[in-house]
Amino acid sequence: MSFSDLRFIIASDVLLACLFPLAILFLGYKHVPSFSFSELKDLLLLGRRKTRQYGHFSLERAHESYAQYARLAEQELSLMRKSYSTLGRANKNIGYRIGYPRKLDRLKDVTDLNATIPDGIAELALEEFPSLKTKDPVAAGSADLGRVRESLKHFVRDWSEEGAAERTRIFAPILDLLRGVEAQERGGLRVLVPGCGLGRLAWEISQLANELSFFMTLSLRFLLSPKTTTVPNEHILRPYAHWFSHQRTNGSLFRGISFPDDVPRLSSTFRLVEEDFMKLKPSSSNAQGEDRTYLSGYDYVVTLFFIDTSLDVLSTISHIHTLLRPGGTWINLGPLLWTGGAQAKVELSLEEVLQAAEEIGFVIDRSKEGLMAQRTVECEYTGDRNAMMRWIYKAEFWVARKSK
Repeated sequence: MSFSDLRFIIASDVLLACLFPLAILFLGYKHVPSFSFSELKDLLLLGRRKTRQYGHFSLERAHESYAQYARLAEQELSLMRKSYSTLGRANKNIGYRIGYPRKLDRLKDVTDLNATIPDGIAELALEEFPSLKTKDPVAAGSADLGRVRESLKHFVRDWSEEGAAERTRIFAPILDLLRGVEAQERGGLRVLVPGCGLGRLAWEISQLANELSFFMTLSLRFLLSPKTTTVPNEHILRPYAHWFSHQRTNGSLFRGISFPDDVPRLSSTFRLVEEDFMKLKPSSSNAQGEDRTYLSGYDYVVTLFFIDTSLDVLSTISHIHTLLRPGGTWINLGPLLWTGGAQAKVELSLEEVLQAAEEIGFVIDRSKEGLMAQRTVECEYTGDRNAMMRWIYKAEFWVARKSK
């Protein structure tokens, strides 16, 4: 390197740009000794805020995911258009003649229509949870878009006429059993429905609902609030528009479904607990007044498509046992679709689940007939009744009692 080259580097803006951050570091430590390295790093990034890693089902992530629904869906659509553009000329012409580009344009229009519901959910959440206005940035991605869509499909499953057949199939064994309780005793029953989703079963039981995922609870709040839902079938959703597989026609793919078929409201007998089920407190026999719902043991804990969502099912079953009053009843209906990838601490067979429940202290009802009989219920879950594919669960129904 010649002297003239070295002189050029020393005099250049490149060197100044490299030295500028070092100068800031020196001045920061010299004049403001209390500065931490992370604070200096934020200063060097000229005010860029850090992205915080919120939990997958946290309030902050759920709100941001609903607020970013339109953007995330548009990104996905852009990838679909890009994939189509890679077709050869002959196949692209075939696609044009059968209307595939128009189908993608229609998906854009339908996505914009669908976005009014996530936008409404996000706006309501901002009103009801003011802390969201000052939250750290959340990097919502494709997995969050999937969670939003799954929650929106629950509007159909739980609160539309189209979903009535599916939910009746899985609600009936539970509701029939509870209807068997003497009428004069029903008013005093305390029923907990953990993982209640959008709350239809809990509303039917009209007792107490619990839900951990804010993707679900923000959607449920959208139904419960008079600001956003006032009359039956007020909203229209096209829940299957993004799923091009197994569709017979584009008309079926893009069809709109009205909801809710009934308007739920919180009341003294229907309450929502937005916290981790595992943090709910056990009973106290001397509870008084309105707080008795929380402080007394529950007469029933109803788990519908719930226990296999736990990463520690043994702790979940133990906590169900703890929450029940002596002589209380656990009613379960659902599959055993464990979270894979060694995330679940144990992945048990049905036989092992029932054995574990007995080890924990439950008495499983072994009746062969009647409302309490253990049995298999074939059912769907958020299925598209018009699709060319059906996913059938062989869900298991059982009743277990806590010893008195």
